Amino acid sequence: MSVICEYFGKTSRGEDVLAFRLVNAAGAYVRILNRGGIIQSLCVPDRDGKLTDVVLGFDSITQYENDPEYLGALVGRVANRISGAVFDLNGKTYPLAANDGPNCIHGGTVGYSFRIWEHEIENDRLILSLHSPDGEEGFPGNLDVQVVYSFSDDCRLRIGYRAVTDADTIVNLTNHAYFNLAGEGDVLTQILRIAADAYTPSDELLIPTGEIRPVADTAFDFRVPKAIGADIHADDPQLIIGKGYDHNFVLSAQDNCVSAYSPDSGITLNLSTDLPGVQLYTGNCLPQRPGKGGKPTAAFSGFCLETQFFPDAIHQPAFPSIVLKAGGTWNHYAEFAFGVSSD
Repeated sequence: MSVICEYFGKTSRGEDVLAFRLVNAAGAYVRILNRGGIIQSLCVPDRDGKLTDVVLGFDSITQYENDPEYLGALVGRVANRISGAVFDLNGKTYPLAANDGPNCIHGGTVGYSFRIWEHEIENDRLILSLHSPDGEEGFPGNLDVQVVYSFSDDCRLRIGYRAVTDADTIVNLTNHAYFNLAGEGDVLTQILRIAADAYTPSDELLIPTGEIRPVADTAFDFRVPKAIGADIHADDPQLIIGKGYDHNFVLSAQDNCVSAYSPDSGITLNLSTDLPGVQLYTGNCLPQRPGKGGKPTAAFSGFCLETQFFPDAIHQPAFPSIVLKAGGTWNHYAEFAFGVSSD
């Protein structure tokens, strides 16, 4: 494996953006920006051996700066939604930016997705680092974050997250890549399996109600592989609210917890993580616009698999806690393994 550093562009604030291409022995590669840790390209072979880019993205930094959909980006300090853009911790109230109606989403108005990260190359791994000061976007405690990317010869992209704090805070890091295993078109015919016996339903603002609801006999049952679009237009209030899937699944297994497959390209994806949940978002609100190489993107052009603690966990005592104590370490991973089906 080798790492190639390339110049990608300059932000509107004059910051240099670099792209790091992690190339394996077969020529497959992942290309990551130091701006927001964005996975800009992920090219793996299809059933005919042709390299196919399986993530949505853009060709210029200007397009990323004007992107409200977090394509490919690292998300933090807290991914997903915090209801009311406020939380209490140790008897103190912390107001946050309301950047999703009355709620806070993906770390606020200047979350980690918009930052230029420090970088280093170590043993063919890309290490991105960020210091998030106490009070940034309203969150308490100095947080030092490190994200490690590696890409193996058998096309396994591993993302390792590590964060340490000097004061009690809340943390929930993820990556917001949009996958399309065919490389173009919509993803509704792509096959998905999620090892989850339950999910967390949401209210009309996509905030979890606190219920952990069984998926059995619902459109949310992906325990047996099915097309993403098989039930996406079902008469289910949850799907109507989100205009499709935008929900956290409660994982019943962490190893190969999600698998996906494109009948068109033959490309497969298997996800493993040590986190308790994964947010399936089917790109319901993606706007029509050109993506990389001018290829059009629109609603349902990609699907996200955001490994995470559950949304709004700070307000839900029954959910796994996202509180990181002073001196503690947040240490988790997600691994995306790509291959080709024999079908």
